[in-house]
Amino acid sequence: MAAKKDYYESLGLDKNATDEQIKKAYRKLAKKYHPDANSADKNAEAKFKEISEAYAVLSDPQKRATYDQLGHSAFDGSAGSAYNAADFDFNDIFESFFGGFSDMFTGSRSRNRAYPGSNIHTNIQIDFEEAIFGTKKNIRVSLYDVCEVCRGTGAKPGTIPENCRKCGGTGQIRIHQQTMFGTMTSIQTCDVCHGEGKVIKEKCPKCYGSGRVKKEKTLEIEIPKGINNNQSIRIAGKGEAGKNGGPNGDLLVTVYVKPHKFFVRKNNDLYLDVPIEFIQAVLGDEIEIHTVYGKEKIKIKPGTQSGTVITLKGKGVPNVNNNKIVGDLFLTLNVCVPTNVSDKQKQLLIEFSNEDNKSNEKKKSFFDKLKETFKQ
Repeated sequence: MAAKKDYYESLGLDKNATDEQIKKAYRKLAKKYHPDANSADKNAEAKFKEISEAYAVLSDPQKRATYDQLGHSAFDGSAGSAYNAADFDFNDIFESFFGGFSDMFTGSRSRNRAYPGSNIHTNIQIDFEEAIFGTKKNIRVSLYDVCEVCRGTGAKPGTIPENCRKCGGTGQIRIHQQTMFGTMTSIQTCDVCHGEGKVIKEKCPKCYGSGRVKKEKTLEIEIPKGINNNQSIRIAGKGEAGKNGGPNGDLLVTVYVKPHKFFVRKNNDLYLDVPIEFIQAVLGDEIEIHTVYGKEKIKIKPGTQSGTVITLKGKGVPNVNNNKIVGDLFLTLNVCVPTNVSDKQKQLLIEFSNEDNKSNEKKKSFFDKLKETFKQ
C-alpha cells in the first residue's frame, strides 16, 4: 500500500500554517475537486477525499497536535489512538463549511423545477407606409407548444407523474462510502428519474412523455407606428412552451421595410424631390403635392432657385417609442429646364435674356460708379 500523503502537503501548506490559512486552502481545493463539479475526472473524488481528511484533522486543534507528534500512525490504530475508526462524513464537512455551497454543482436539491421556453426568432417584410402608420400582420412559425393531449404533464391521460421512489422526488441520491476516517458521502444525479424527481410510468402517446409537441402556428402581431428597417419587436409569451409548467419564451420579429419609389427616410424625417417648371420658378406659383398623409398645397416664391428646400413640420414619421413626436418632411425644389422649345419660345427667351443683360449692365454701371467714388 502506498504511503499516505502528508496532510499539510495535501493542502499545499507547511506545518506553521495558521487556522485561517488552513481554512482558505481547503475552501479553494474543495471547490476545485468536489466530485459534482468534476464528474468527468476519475481522480477528482480521490483528491477530494484526501483534502477532506487533511482538513478534518488539521482544523481540529487536538487532532492536529496529535498528528504533528505521531503523524498518520495517530489515526490508523498502530499507536493505539483513540481516534481510530473516527466517523467523519467529509461531505457534511463540506456542507457545513460552505453552508450548502455544493448546490452550485448540482443546480439545486431537485431538478424537478420549471424551465422557461426558448425564444423564437423570425422576420417579416412590410411596405413603407405600413412602417409609418403601423399595421397588423399574420406570421407562420414552427415551435414547441404544450401537448394538448396530456396538457404538458407528459403522462397518459388519466395518469399523473409520480415522485421517484429512489430519490424521493429530489432528483439526487447520496452515495455513502466507508473510509478509514468514517463515512464519505457524495451527491449524484438519480439514475432512475435522471434528476427530474418524477417518474412517468405511462407516457403520453402524443408527446412520448416530453409534455411538448412541434407545431405550426399562425400568430397575429402588431407592428408599431414608426418602426424602422431592421428593427426587432419582442412579443412576450409567444415563444416556445416551458417545461414543468415554466413560462413561455418570447417571439422576436425582425422587420424589413421596402424602400419607397419617391420618399427617402432618415431617422424620423422624410425627404422628397419636387420637380417644378422653369416658368413656375421665375414667376412663382402654388402647387399641390402628395405626402404620406395626403395632399398638401405649397407656395413657390417668384425667383425660386433650383435646390431650394421647403420644410413641412410634422409630416414625417412618428417616433416608435413616442408617437406624439413626429419628424418633418423636407421638399427639395428642382427646376426643370425645357429641352424642346418652339421658334416663338426661343425668340421670347432671347428677348428675356436681352432685357436681363440690360438690367445687369445698369447694375454694373452703378457699382463701377461706386468704386470710383471710393477711389477719389
